[in-house]
Amino acid sequence: MKMVAPWTRFYSNSCCLCCHVRTGTILLGVWYLITNAVVLLILLSALADPDQYHFSASELGGDLEFMDDANMYIAIAISLLMILICAMATYGAYKQHAAWIIPFFCYQIFDFALNALVAVTVLVYPNSIQEYIRQLPPNFPYRDDVMSVNPTCLVLIILLFISIILTFKGYLISCVWNCYRYINGRNSSDVLVYVTSNDTTVLLPPYDDATVTGTAKEPPPPYVSA
Repeated sequence: MKMVAPWTRFYSNSCCLCCHVRTGTILLGVWYLITNAVVLLILLSALADPDQYHFSASELGGDLEFMDDANMYIAIAISLLMILICAMATYGAYKQHAAWIIPFFCYQIFDFALNALVAVTVLVYPNSIQEYIRQLPPNFPYRDDVMSVNPTCLVLIILLFISIILTFKGYLISCVWNCYRYINGRNSSDVLVYVTSNDTTVLLPPYDDATVTGTAKEPPPPYVSA
């Protein structure tokens, strides 16, 4: 007979490149951690030297600034929060603490919802793409080339690109969710499932219940010699 745990029968434990969901979640958390750390370093360098990232009105096509101090501080706070969330997810997957993965999973859901809203906006208001491109500075790279594309083809290309992104993000969400269920089930489940050769399953009760049931039985009658 083959003994397997119940969480391995209902949830996938493998992800991309045939690695375990714990390994995939750790790699994903480290990748997000490095990315947000790089963004934080860029923001701090821009805050220390504002002239380096300052663009004139002629470069932006209007009386605008690349980023003022208020937006810079908000971006730095978001980057610090993301570093904390990614570090929690990485630590939770490594030490098998399921609760530490929840904030990162919630961030993934929020990010997926934002991208889905962008796709819905492009689908409902296709002319908004052209309006957005017209508002870009005249010297923006490939602005004229994009404006020359057929609006219908441009909408289809953008929707295809967003669909690929949503599919990839959905796969990463499923990887993190399976990691959470795997760790949560591994830490809390006390039930074993025996799979017999004829594909039938037998659930064994927890050890405490089996002990109580076994001690509750009446003792056998005393032996009487003939």
